[in-house]
Amino acid sequence: MMIGRILAIVVGVVCATGSAMAASMPALKSIDLAALQATVEGLAKELMLPGAMVLLKTPRGNLVFGYGTTELGATNPPRADTHFRAASNTKTMTAAVIVQLVQEGKLSFADLISKYVQRVPNGDEITIRQLITMRSGLPNFTNAPELAESLDKYPYRVWTADEVLGMAFKRPPDFAPGAEFEYNNTNYYLLGLVAEKIDGKPLSTIFRDRLFGPLGMKNTALPPSTSNAIPEPYSNGYLYGSTSYALADAPYPDDLQAAARAGTLKPNDDTWQNPSAYFAAGGVISTADDLATWMRALVGGKLFNADFQRQWLASPEAPEPGEPAMQKYGYGILTLTFGPNEIYYHEGEMPGYQSFMGYDPANDVTLVIWTNLTLALDGQATANTLMVKILDEIYTVSPLQEVK
Repeated sequence: MMIGRILAIVVGVVCATGSAMAASMPALKSIDLAALQATVEGLAKELMLPGAMVLLKTPRGNLVFGYGTTELGATNPPRADTHFRAASNTKTMTAAVIVQLVQEGKLSFADLISKYVQRVPNGDEITIRQLITMRSGLPNFTNAPELAESLDKYPYRVWTADEVLGMAFKRPPDFAPGAEFEYNNTNYYLLGLVAEKIDGKPLSTIFRDRLFGPLGMKNTALPPSTSNAIPEPYSNGYLYGSTSYALADAPYPDDLQAAARAGTLKPNDDTWQNPSAYFAAGGVISTADDLATWMRALVGGKLFNADFQRQWLASPEAPEPGEPAMQKYGYGILTLTFGPNEIYYHEGEMPGYQSFMGYDPANDVTLVIWTNLTLALDGQATANTLMVKILDEIYTVSPLQEVK
């Protein structure tokens, strides 16, 4: 499974009369916080999660709930300031820097990637806009089986750009630039290199100076490529089986599921895998508190001027023309539309962790979830599963989710 796979969202069909009734009803239900916490706890047990963190802020009430433990064998409940690997939520940050550079006149969405990075297949045709909107056609390096194999054998390995991009570029393009949509980590790795070339600084410094520092996100950083450490307090991250299950969408075999349910197979601790391969596509470490701050700032207009904020908000498009508009991807951001409601969000997934962060500006709903088990035994992305249940509990009209 790729890091940060896009949710497959199926919205319940509402008849015309029902839609009219929903439009006249409050968007949010009255929230029984104790009951909601019990619901989260029950589902977390079903998913066999070691631990999970839920941070929900709404006008109807707030829930900050740490379930289970940050480390198997210990009793350390997750907290809102517990550090975890945020994986593809990093893409929202990389995209924000790119939009800022365009706003400053240092970059154009129409620029070709060959202007900044050499030897990219079809580099004289692929634009910055196609990279940021996932329409380049470049192969996804996290789909390369050799990446998962190497991470399993050499978890502390430090990856260079040539090594990471080489895994993608030795494979043929998936389609012509601009012809299709495909969620792809290679696109955002390249955008990180573009930002570094233009700003003349490491991406970690760019993130700190442009994003995290101004917003007061003191617990968020892109670590050095040589570091596999996480600041205290942190959560360990777990995954049943090899890294390939998290990166390549490989289903769990029946015997593995049976052994795990019987307790004879324990999940692997992938906390210390070096994240340098993910870089601008998924390398950031953060906390629930900081990601809540981030989403409210990003959607609320604190990163761009008014013109570019409008462009950013309008950037999400359906993956294919004519597809239902329930889910769209834009400049490093997704939107989920259900009934009259729309949430701007992203998710993150890597060996050891799965997470969701979203903000609904119309109803002032902020939701951040992270878990320290990437996948449930039935293949469900764990934080996503908690997310859809929580939205079902708090919204009058709610989404239904099917994770494929």
